[in-house]
Amino acid sequence: MEGLICFLYRKIKPTEAIYGASQMECLCLVWELEKLNYFLEGYVFELITDFTAVKSLLNTNTLNRHIIRWKIAIQEYRGNMTIVHEDGNIHRNPDGPRRGPLQNNIDNPDYVPKEASPQIPIEGIYITGLNTTFYEEVRNGHTQDRNCSILCQFLIKDCKDNSLIHSSDDMWESPYDEGRFHLLDGLIYHRTKHTCVMTTVDRSLINLVLKECVDSPFSGHLSEERTREKIKTCIW
Repeated sequence: MEGLICFLYRKIKPTEAIYGASQMECLCLVWELEKLNYFLEGYVFELITDFTAVKSLLNTNTLNRHIIRWKIAIQEYRGNMTIVHEDGNIHRNPDGPRRGPLQNNIDNPDYVPKEASPQIPIEGIYITGLNTTFYEEVRNGHTQDRNCSILCQFLIKDCKDNSLIHSSDDMWESPYDEGRFHLLDGLIYHRTKHTCVMTTVDRSLINLVLKECVDSPFSGHLSEERTREKIKTCIW
């Protein structure tokens, strides 16, 4: 059954505001394929649309310079991607511009019975090569490091000596006083304004995270600066 996985959205640029409906739909397709390339590359998949211009994008003979550029951009998917056209009346997958949401009835592919308990919606997709052994090693690293061990005692409210936290290093004490550390499933997380990431001190585990963010084919092979920013969203 077809279903929604995620929404992709961005504001249009001033130069794109003059595009017609056909150009706008084709631009959306090319931009979405670019953003989902890491998940789609090498897979055979169908792209379902209710817009005729998108269906013929791979084989169009138009002389429009924008369409030609987008046609070239998606040629890497030729042979793996099949563009399927469905009439708008039967194309029921929700999209961003949809203003008439479907009713919650049995004809809706995402129908949820009223008596059923609501499920947590999918808000993101995260792919990693790390397994459960990695997280066990992080927990063990917490017990072997003095600062982490002290922090764990305070976070689980198992320490009666309040002065013990002052014996930890400043880089640990200050964030603790600001309430930036949290303990979940035996793992210490460091919270900032926009992120909450796992904390580790073991050098071998840090090297493993660096390998996943740099050497892995899924890392995207970013520049040094962007790689540093990416690592900040994974570990502290």
